[in-house]
Amino acid sequence: MSKQINYEKIKKSAVNRKRGINFIVYALLTIWAIIVLFPFYWMLLTSVKSYSAYNSEYVPKFFTLSPTFQNYVDAFNTVPLGKYLFNTLIFTVVTTAIMMVVITLAAFAFARLHFRGKNAVFTLFLSLMMIPNELVVITNFATVTNLNMRNTFAGLILPSVTSVFYIYLLKENFAQVPDSLYYAAKVDGTSDIKYLLRVLVPICKPTLVTIGILKIIECWNSYVWPRLITDDEDYYLVSNGIQEIRENGFGRENIPAMMAAVVVISVPLIVLFLLFRDKIMTGVSRGGTKG
Repeated sequence: MSKQINYEKIKKSAVNRKRGINFIVYALLTIWAIIVLFPFYWMLLTSVKSYSAYNSEYVPKFFTLSPTFQNYVDAFNTVPLGKYLFNTLIFTVVTTAIMMVVITLAAFAFARLHFRGKNAVFTLFLSLMMIPNELVVITNFATVTNLNMRNTFAGLILPSVTSVFYIYLLKENFAQVPDSLYYAAKVDGTSDIKYLLRVLVPICKPTLVTIGILKIIECWNSYVWPRLITDDEDYYLVSNGIQEIRENGFGRENIPAMMAAVVVISVPLIVLFLLFRDKIMTGVSRGGTKG
């Protein structure tokens, strides 16, 4: 009887301990979620504050009783934001499409083809990841300028059509597909391109979708390179437009209109991430797992 009582006490103590740990974990996660989501809340809040109300706040207020959508109208009237969104869409779609072709072919070559010095070339390729981005930007800027491709979509797109990290991620994913499938396809007379398109691409679709989405987000948020390579409004991206809105505040920074533009620009990416979040997680986990 005493043993049964002790067992019940131990079981109850374990349950209480587990509940306490869960409470602490969820409390910490809640705090972390608030910290992460607060900038988005502040962005939305600022976008519905009037210009005069925002500038009259000596102490920032965490709410507003008189929201306005005039900032969204000003964001499109101050600069041709619609045109910049269209330019960004062209830049994002074309860059992502070309990059997907380039990295797929490169990853297939490193994963399945056999040629002299393959491992040395791949190691040298990976070493490019150690080069600081600032040096790459300087080199690309000099190259594009010498080729007279400033203020062109080609100058915007070409430096971004490949990625060492994405090639490595996709190559590791291709390497997980059993060699027996490749040899069986070769026995049936299937060419390497057909094997790539009909076997590897369908199997590794989650990783390809993940890479595509991450590249879209990267291109959509691109700031440094468009600011360096374009000074013609016909080729401005949304990053240039936000900077113009920020500086057009009648002697002061028009932060509310800028935040309204940021909300408009951020919505497509947030929707895209929410729609494909499961595929992103699946693709990343598969690309990082061997065997």
